[in-house]
Amino acid sequence: MNDDLHRILIKGGVTSPGELKDIITMLETAGLTEVYFGSRQDLLFPLKDNKEEQLESISKFNTDIIGERSYQNIVSSYVCADIFDMTYWLKGSTYLYILEGFDYLPELKINITDPKQRLVPIFSGNLNFIASENEDYWYLNVKLPHWEKAAYYPVLVYSWDINSISKTIENIYDDIQDIDELFFVLNKNLNTNNKTMENELEVPYLTFPYYEGVNRMGLDQFWLGLYWRNNRYDLSFLKEFCGFCLDNSIGKICITPWKSFIVKGIKKQCRQDLEKFLGQWGINIRHSQLEMNWHLPVDDAEALELKKFLVLSFDQNDISTYGLTFGLSNEAGKRSHFASVIIEKNTPPKLVKDFAIRPTYNVLHFKNFDPNTQSYEAYAHDVDKIELPGLLMELSKKYFKQLGRVEIKSEEKTNDVDVLIKEVYQCSSCFTVYDDEFGDEKSNISKGIAFKDLPDNYLCPVCEAPKSNFEKKELQFS
Repeated sequence: MNDDLHRILIKGGVTSPGELKDIITMLETAGLTEVYFGSRQDLLFPLKDNKEEQLESISKFNTDIIGERSYQNIVSSYVCADIFDMTYWLKGSTYLYILEGFDYLPELKINITDPKQRLVPIFSGNLNFIASENEDYWYLNVKLPHWEKAAYYPVLVYSWDINSISKTIENIYDDIQDIDELFFVLNKNLNTNNKTMENELEVPYLTFPYYEGVNRMGLDQFWLGLYWRNNRYDLSFLKEFCGFCLDNSIGKICITPWKSFIVKGIKKQCRQDLEKFLGQWGINIRHSQLEMNWHLPVDDAEALELKKFLVLSFDQNDISTYGLTFGLSNEAGKRSHFASVIIEKNTPPKLVKDFAIRPTYNVLHFKNFDPNTQSYEAYAHDVDKIELPGLLMELSKKYFKQLGRVEIKSEEKTNDVDVLIKEVYQCSSCFTVYDDEFGDEKSNISKGIAFKDLPDNYLCPVCEAPKSNFEKKELQFS
């Protein structure tokens, strides 16, 4: 990320149309015409002449402009609530209550996430609160800045203790050397409602979701995902869009870590007006997933050009990357990415710093291509840019080849176990699956009805694509 950029920390990635409109007014007062979204669900922008206090004074929401790197935005998967699969007890309101409790600017990276979603990184923070199957209790995965390895807090944390535990850790973490010492100190200083950890956390492997377009949410509501490939969001558009949300009683706007935003709770009767509004602004809401599954540094023209080059190569060779995500990094050795595959640019040797040389790259991927394993595997080192497309295509084939097998490890041995292959039908627009074992309750389709026997006017329950838009797919089950 460009360290010269200022930030506005959008707590948990959740804001209201009124608050965002207020922020846009501040930025326009500073002469800006666009804003970037950050990977920690914050807003980033250039600001000259130390105008922070002057701009903050005109904000009705007491918005803070952060010009230093010491403070961190709290990340949450509130954006996924009610639109993707979720832990049964975890509602959108739960996130909001927890976020409201944070009355300080954290220096540690804090993530508050549902393990049953893939859009928001689970383990990219220093304090990672991860929902358990016990209602209102969370696992806490800790990796303080001076620790080499992450460790799990030995008990489950109560929802309403997350703020006090985080705040206390902020005040003491420099002197804490391991998780046992942390547990001892917190127990000594806090009266918390902990719960015994009966089972270790298991994070299911999930494919990366398609998060753009107008999609069905429940029976009579929709959600909208918008994505700009260059991450330069036009302030005039955002301001008008906030007005649209206010006029139609839409309460929240959510920023994602993939530099996009999602709006939930759009009423059915508003859909036509929304599509008209987007059309008048010329907004594309059907980008290829080939280009939406990338994590890039903010305001980095070289990284954006490299991504365009690689995406074009994938497209020309008709390569599928469904389920994979890619990250570009200018810092070789940095291990804070949450994409399946990492392409990192090597730092040129100091001996040749005054000469123009072609950059080289390393290619790495997480074990089983799952970022939640937190274990990198090297695939290639010191390769030229022109070699990257071929390597990544080979890697994508490796990914699909291993999808049909699951690796099970124990202390004694490692076995490869075959899994059940099942035929289903999948919408090619939003990837919703029709499985005749379950039918489609939203469309009043009973269990056991084969896809071929569905009526010709059957529509996807999520994006309302026609029956002809579904393709036969194979899914793997253990």
